[in-house]
Amino acid sequence: MLSYRHAFHAGNHADVLKHFILHQVLAYTNQKDKPYWYIDTHAGAGIYALDHGYATQNAEFEHGIAQLWECHDLPVPLQSFVDLIKHINRGKTLKHYPGSPAIAQALLRSGDRARLFELHPSDTKLLRQHFKTAGRQVLIEQQDGFAGLKALLPPPPRRAVVLIDPPYEEKHDYQRVIDALKDSLQRFATGTYLLWYPLLQRSEVDQLTGRLAKLGVGSWLHATLTVHRPAADGFGMHGSGMFVINPPWTLPGLLAQTLPYLAEKLALDDGAGYTLQHHIP
Repeated sequence: MLSYRHAFHAGNHADVLKHFILHQVLAYTNQKDKPYWYIDTHAGAGIYALDHGYATQNAEFEHGIAQLWECHDLPVPLQSFVDLIKHINRGKTLKHYPGSPAIAQALLRSGDRARLFELHPSDTKLLRQHFKTAGRQVLIEQQDGFAGLKALLPPPPRRAVVLIDPPYEEKHDYQRVIDALKDSLQRFATGTYLLWYPLLQRSEVDQLTGRLAKLGVGSWLHATLTVHRPAADGFGMHGSGMFVINPPWTLPGLLAQTLPYLAEKLALDDGAGYTLQHHIP
């Protein structure tokens, strides 16, 4: 299905949760000198304009990243994340929001590599344009990211951070992410895997979270952020979740410090909140 364009949702509350956690995981991974690969199964366009085009139609960023832009009381980890986005904007005005590939690009070192998959032809073109000067460090493939991931594991350096975040417009994506994680863990059990999913009033979401709990991984973290009560008509996304396999041992403490702040700053009503569970031996 090629109708989904992330530009409509760029910088919203779900992006803030997803990309903040990705930022923290990559920053931690950089603490070791050994190189690693960053693998993105649904990379999107790379970076998104917020002052014109698709993002202005619903302006979801106004209730997401824009709520943090002028804050002077950000917890230190969140301040580091917002500073990165300000650096990408090259000024004091919020005009662009970086997708996960651009955030990774800002953190990758010279010996690290990015492998990006995107199926939508228009977004693939934009992605290649954004990385046109990246050289061999970034490889972009226009193909299904679930299939592409199999061919890359295990990566040559035996270190990798993998982000899996399909649009979930097709119901079978909920099963495909579970199958992808199971297969990836068989091929490369020590990788760090980040799975994003939307909080919707759909049975598939409940089934997904139940299947995640049954994966049987030894080290994991599960965080959710909701910004409003579920809609009375049953439609719409009221929050999102991140499930991390083999997370940094520092991540639970960082999220315990920052999730309450995010839930307060991004709240649209009294239904906002967060959850945080983890098991890190």
